[in-house]
Amino acid sequence: MKSFKLISLQIVTERNELFNVGLTDGLIINKEDDLNTWILEAFLSKTYFDKIQHVLPSLNGKVNVQAVITKKENGPAAFDTVLRSIKEVEGHVSIVFEGHLQRARSKYAELLLEDLIDKGISGGDLLAEFKEKIISQPPFITTKKS
Repeated sequence: MKSFKLISLQIVTERNELFNVGLTDGLIINKEDDLNTWILEAFLSKTYFDKIQHVLPSLNGKVNVQAVITKKENGPAAFDTVLRSIKEVEGHVSIVFEGHLQRARSKYAELLLEDLIDKGISGGDLLAEFKEKIISQPPFITTKKS
């Protein structure tokens, strides 16, 4: 097994929107087993958990997530996961996901472009903003309504 620092985590909602999880701390473990299983633990404040609880599936429910591992300059890695546990720990909440790294390219670029267009950015400004954000890959929350 190999463990890494979980820098940021985003939940991909059913509408393919990215919802940022405000981590206090986080850990990601590559189990290095035959099934290529990963464990992701997000540690966040109870107050923040209360704000994001609505985007989480029920226990053992499937959810796609994007995780930035080790350092913020790394691009997000996409995982197909199952929510395994939610535990309160002294004013914080530990959320554990178990899943598999998606080999297909992340949908980050498409979601980013859609988000920028929804914000009304166009033309040269769109291109400039897209180039800057595709390199830095900041987490974002889309706010569009269906």
